[in-house]
Amino acid sequence: MEKEKTKSMNYKPVIGLEVHVELKTNSKMFCGCSADYFGKKPNTHTCPVCLGLPGALPVANKRAIEWCIMIGLALNCNIRLFSKFDRKNYFYPDLPKGYQISQYDQPFCEKGSIKVKSGDSTKTIGITRVHQEEDTGKLIHDTVDGKNVSLIDFNRSGVPLVEIVTEPDFESAQEVVDYLKKLQQIVRYLDVSNANMEKGDMRLEPNISLKLADQQGLPKYKVEVKNINSFKFVEKAINYELKRQQELLEKGETPKQETRGWNEKKQATQSQRSKEEANDYRYFPEPDLPPFRFTQDYIDKLKSTLPELPWQKYERFQREYNLSAYDVEILTREKKSADHFEEAIKVGKKYNIEPKEIVNTIINKKVDVEETPPALLIKNIIFSKQTTTIKMDDLENAISKILNENALAVLDYKNGKIQVVGFLIGQVKKILGKNADTSQIKENLEEKLK
Repeated sequence: MEKEKTKSMNYKPVIGLEVHVELKTNSKMFCGCSADYFGKKPNTHTCPVCLGLPGALPVANKRAIEWCIMIGLALNCNIRLFSKFDRKNYFYPDLPKGYQISQYDQPFCEKGSIKVKSGDSTKTIGITRVHQEEDTGKLIHDTVDGKNVSLIDFNRSGVPLVEIVTEPDFESAQEVVDYLKKLQQIVRYLDVSNANMEKGDMRLEPNISLKLADQQGLPKYKVEVKNINSFKFVEKAINYELKRQQELLEKGETPKQETRGWNEKKQATQSQRSKEEANDYRYFPEPDLPPFRFTQDYIDKLKSTLPELPWQKYERFQREYNLSAYDVEILTREKKSADHFEEAIKVGKKYNIEPKEIVNTIINKKVDVEETPPALLIKNIIFSKQTTTIKMDDLENAISKILNENALAVLDYKNGKIQVVGFLIGQVKKILGKNADTSQIKENLEEKLK
């Protein structure tokens, strides 16, 4: 057993990521069709352009390109002042033109970085590129008249898609998940995508391989796991692949360079096809779209429109409101929660409600920010702090009842365990109401216990 453990330590994971994010523009990437396709009747959001009909010409969506560049800016990328679209050629039923309009050697954004958790510290992950492309149609596997068939819904075809590609800098599934959560948070803060994985707004594709710990350079193979739609599944898929590949390497075999999928029922990856190289796609410049030339002033103006990003808000909340890292992490997970908190602070100032009181209420009471406007939240806090003076007859009756029902607690108190007073006060409050004056109850309770 010890020998196997030593042997397994010789391998080092090498993981890179490709993430596809659907933008929530009103129209598609290269035509005027509505991009709000989810749940709609199949093939109702289509036109000659997104169906790839002969003679139909694309027109680029300006808003989508600006949002792509904003994602790149948030990821510390360099923005090219000259860029273009390319044709990525491959034949698959959900690709009506026989090619996808994408970007190859001159993407809008490249050479960025982001920090992730790595154990108890942080590490920097390189962002290779952030580029713009169009989404494909969707295959639906069904049974019609007793026969297994594959149907195609082209409503999704042509929806603006941003692909974010990292360097192979990850060394564990934990680092990958932390990165993905940060990326989802960024695009939501930018308000360019809902990043809802259940709806396919964000699709995760890790490239996984192993190398000897002292090996220089990259392994001679990599395995891509396609179209994962949850953080939990991507973690499982990576850990499964690392184990599977290690077993092959320890037998002296090199894992195949291939594309695999995650099968949740089997809790395993399964082979789909051999993995293509860039030259298999026969990239060439898209002849129906002119190249793009940007000025630095234009890029600077886009940068000035970036909202306060998650880590900036995190640091400011700690600095301005003197909150713990735990509190701030919860508050800033979603922009709407952070905004709700700051609006509540503005209302609370009029009533001398401290930020810490607001945070405690939001976290401990699990406040739904959609259902509880800031003014109502402050009203609830004020109400919870109000005490009600109790009629003496009601108080004495409640205390007598609780003391009779808790003889053991009374005995403990008389034997020196004075902390049971807190328990007895709580029992009395259950009868009189949570806003009953605690000091009044305590004074009378202790008198009875003498």
